[in-house]
Amino acid sequence: AQTFGRWGFNIDCLVFSNAVDARYSRISVVFQGDHENVDQILRQLNKLIDVVHAIQHGSETSVDREMALFKVGVKPEKRTEVFQIIDVFRAKTVDITDESIIIETTGSSSKIDALERMLSSVGLLEMVRSGKLMMARGLEPT
Repeated sequence: AQTFGRWGFNIDCLVFSNAVDARYSRISVVFQGDHENVDQILRQLNKLIDVVHAIQHGSETSVDREMALFKVGVKPEKRTEVFQIIDVFRAKTVDITDESIIIETTGSSSKIDALERMLSSVGLLEMVRSGKLMMARGLEPT
């Protein structure tokens, strides 16, 4: 994170996870920058002792998804509209009470943004997002 700060970049998304090899952890960082500055940050990251490798993945060479949970406050008599929204976005209900529904979805960030906008109009109470998860396509390591 200090490397990004030194170069004046804001981190849009930061996700830590275990790697297949338990000796390592994976850190996925999403940020915006021009090609020259991205290359410079990658060079700086690869110089760090604790970094095995830092590489850039674009949307054409990787698969990325995000997960989100939404809590919607809705009375039983008003649930039909919420269930229609859930169906259109291929989301699923993971908890339901007399006054709320918790919805789970995965997909692109734009899909989750769109679902957030739709649920905001029917009583969105809370939202938790995982951040962008990414994996290189094919046999290329991530």
